[in-house]
Amino acid sequence: MNSPALCRIILTIMNIQALKQQAGEYAAAFVQSGMIIGLGSGSTAIFATRRIAQRLRDRDLRDILAVPTSLATEAAAIELGIPLTTLADQPGIDITIDGADEVDPNFNLIKGGGGAHLREKIVAQASERLVIVVDDSKLVDQLGRTWALPVEVIPFGWQSQAAYLESLGATPVLRLQGDQPYQTDQGNIILDCDFGPIPDPAALARKIRSRAGIVEHGLFIGMAKDVVVASKSGLRHLRKP
Repeated sequence: MNSPALCRIILTIMNIQALKQQAGEYAAAFVQSGMIIGLGSGSTAIFATRRIAQRLRDRDLRDILAVPTSLATEAAAIELGIPLTTLADQPGIDITIDGADEVDPNFNLIKGGGGAHLREKIVAQASERLVIVVDDSKLVDQLGRTWALPVEVIPFGWQSQAAYLESLGATPVLRLQGDQPYQTDQGNIILDCDFGPIPDPAALARKIRSRAGIVEHGLFIGMAKDVVVASKSGLRHLRKP
C-alpha cells in the first residue's frame, strides 16, 4: 500500500505535468498555417508538439514545416506525423516553442537540463519569435538560484575547461549517464556548473564563450519574446516590451 508521503509525491508530479500540458497546448495555438516552426525539446515542449500534431490531423493547421531541436524531438515529430525540414532548406523560422529550466524577470533563460541547448540555441537564433513554456516553479528573480548552468564542451581536454569554469566561480560537475559521461547529440559532454545566483548573465556568457573547447552554454540572453506560465491559479502569457 502506498504511504501518504508517496501519494503526495505522485499527486505533485501529476499536477506539474498537468500545468506543463496547459502551457504547451496554449502556446501551440500561436502556430499558423504556412509557418516554419521550431520544435523544442523537453517535458513541457513535447505537449506543444503533440498539440500541433493534433491540429494537423484535425485540418485546423496546414502547410507547416518544422525544425526539431534534438534527435528525441525529431523522432517524436516523425512518429506524430509532423513534416520536417532543416535550417539548410529553411534558414528563417517564424516561431519556436520551447521550455526552460529557469526564467528571470528580463526573460533571460537557463536551458540545457535535457542536454539539447546547443541545437536549441541555434534554432532560437534563427527564429523571429521564441515562445517559452514553463510552470511557475521555473520563474526566478536571478538565474542560477535553482539550477546549475549546463556548459557543453568537447571531450578532449575537458578537465582544462572545468578548471577555467572554476576560475569564473563555478563548481562544475561532469554529467553522467549511468557510469559514463552523458553524450550530447553532437557527441560532446556537459559540465553542470553551479555558479549560485548570477548577477550579470550577459557578462558571464561572454566569459564562458571566450574559451576554446567550450562549445556552448545554457544561458539564453535576450532571445525570448513570450513566456507562457502555468500555475494553480491559471495561465499567464507574459510578453516582452
